[in-house]
Amino acid sequence: MNGRTWKAWLVPGGLLLALAAALVNSTLFIQVAPSLAFYYVAVFAGGLLLAWRFNSSRVLFSLLALLLAHRAVDFFSEGQIHAGPGRTAVALAALLIPLNFIVFAAMRERGLVIAGIAPRFGLLFLESVIFAVLCRPENSPARPQHPGEAAIPLWILLSFVAATAVFVRRFFQTRKPIEPGFAWSVAAVFMWLEFASAGKAADAYVATAALILGASLIETSYVLAYHDELTGIRGRRAFNESLLSLDQQYAIAIVDIDHFKKFNDTYGHDVGDQVLCMVAKRLSQAGGDGQAFRCGGEEFAIVFRNTSAKEAFEHLDSLRLIVEKSTFQVRGSERRAERRAEKRSDSRNDLRKGEADRRKPARRKTASASPSPSPDRLSDHLSVTVSIGVAEPSTRYRQPEQVIQAADQALYRAKNKGRNRVELASTAPLRLAEGKRAKASRF
Repeated sequence: MNGRTWKAWLVPGGLLLALAAALVNSTLFIQVAPSLAFYYVAVFAGGLLLAWRFNSSRVLFSLLALLLAHRAVDFFSEGQIHAGPGRTAVALAALLIPLNFIVFAAMRERGLVIAGIAPRFGLLFLESVIFAVLCRPENSPARPQHPGEAAIPLWILLSFVAATAVFVRRFFQTRKPIEPGFAWSVAAVFMWLEFASAGKAADAYVATAALILGASLIETSYVLAYHDELTGIRGRRAFNESLLSLDQQYAIAIVDIDHFKKFNDTYGHDVGDQVLCMVAKRLSQAGGDGQAFRCGGEEFAIVFRNTSAKEAFEHLDSLRLIVEKSTFQVRGSERRAERRAEKRSDSRNDLRKGEADRRKPARRKTASASPSPSPDRLSDHLSVTVSIGVAEPSTRYRQPEQVIQAADQALYRAKNKGRNRVELASTAPLRLAEGKRAKASRF
């Protein structure tokens, strides 16, 4: 896992839970215990408000499930969590909370509309009835929990394992920080029910589980705002903000995928999205501590701090070769769609050619120079190339916006010279042209 993946897993969920566990097991906890009631209410109120504001039914109902389970354990245990209804309540909460988190993650997110919230409310109501029935004294085990015996039965621990596995899998599918947040929240629920089922320590763990969900929701919103949702790398807003913190020495490269529109028309937008993700992944591995951004469409930017354009040129040329050598395989259905599109295109071309021949029967036919397909189109393995322009601040280009324009001009030169190359912005051609004009004026 790279640094960004580690950060998503450790911050904020892992850090918050570690701080809560350290506080609960320290001598300082006695001093802060009177403030836990305010902490508890503030966290749940803030979390529910954030979930409503961000239109997230998943987080909203997960918080409600957590709150209802905690209140139910407190109500049925009455301080006796090792026997009778209290022990049953702890086991039910350990079973239902992780399963609820899984169900809410699997259900389609439809926002806070009636059609979306009604099934979730129905589920919580049904579980509340089951909870109340099973926690009646006549339905609860009379045998007390033995000293050293785990509060959560071994078979119920499988719900925690299953929930953690689901959220790990979802994270590597979506790369959204909300998934590690749910995993850490499940861990906080386990610490509550296993080590401190009642009392102030229970309040601290439950409130921390809710705080992790709220903080992860904020972190996910930040990622969506500053990162490109398709490729996962930083987006235009992050690129614009990075320009504000540049020092005097830096280089900016503008990267464009060659013939991307034609590629999209030939293979379809799904394959085009695969190309964008592949190129973005390669660009994010740029040497020289270059930071990659997707600026829109098939255009990317790479910012090199404390690096000259000449030094960045070497990293960019290596990157260009890596992209050129990277291939991926078109799936069968996409390949068949491509062949059908080619047949339709050939039929239309033949029809137009026949109509032109009928209009001009006496005119001699000439061979038309149509662009031939690249070798990659003849196989199921595809590859693309990129053109790159790079510039740095100079006496002519001082502001970052001017450096970007210079890099754009260098990119156009790379396109005009045949693509699949890196061009360095330079004022030498301008000085040469001015010298020729001055020499011509003397004569």
